[in-house]
Amino acid sequence: MTAGQHNTVWLTGLSGAGKTTVALALMQALKAQGRAVAVLDGDQLRHGLNRDLGFTPEDRHENIRRTAEVARLMNVAGLTVIAAFISPYRADRATAAAIIGADHFIEVHVSTPLAVCEARDPKGLYGKARAGHLAQFTGISAPYEAPLAAALTLDTATLALEESVERLCRYLQQRL
Repeated sequence: MTAGQHNTVWLTGLSGAGKTTVALALMQALKAQGRAVAVLDGDQLRHGLNRDLGFTPEDRHENIRRTAEVARLMNVAGLTVIAAFISPYRADRATAAAIIGADHFIEVHVSTPLAVCEARDPKGLYGKARAGHLAQFTGISAPYEAPLAAALTLDTATLALEESVERLCRYLQQRL
C-alpha cells in the first residue's frame, strides 16, 4: 500500500516561529481546494499520544518517530498531513522522512530568528528558559539544527501569513 500523492508537510523551527499558525492557515487553504487535510501539532500530541515523553534527546527522538508513524498512516489513508514540530535534530527529521517516505516528506524550515521568537514568546517559555526554570529548551539551553536542504524556507518575521501559505500552496501544486 502506498501513499499515492498524499504528502506530509513537516514544519520545523523554534518555539514561537509560527509553525502552528502557518499549519492551520495552510490546512484551511488546502481544504478550500477540496483536499483532505489533517494537522499534527507538537503541543497537542504531547497532551495525548506523546504525554509520556519529556524533552531529553531520546524523548524528542521518540516524539518525532511516533509522529512520523501517525503521519505515514494518515497519508496512506488519503490525507495530506501538516506536521508542526520544533523537531530540533536533523537526524530525527531524517528518521521521519524515512518512515513517511522521502517522496512524501516535505521539510519546510520556518526560519524565524531567535530574537523574534523570544519577542513573541506566546507561552512565556523563553523567559522561563532564560531564568533557568526550563531545562533543555531549544534555542536557549538545547540546540536547534536548521535544515541543510529544506524544500522551502519561510521567515514569518518578514513574510505575512498569507504569503507563507501562498508559497506553500504553490510549492505543493508544482509537486503534483
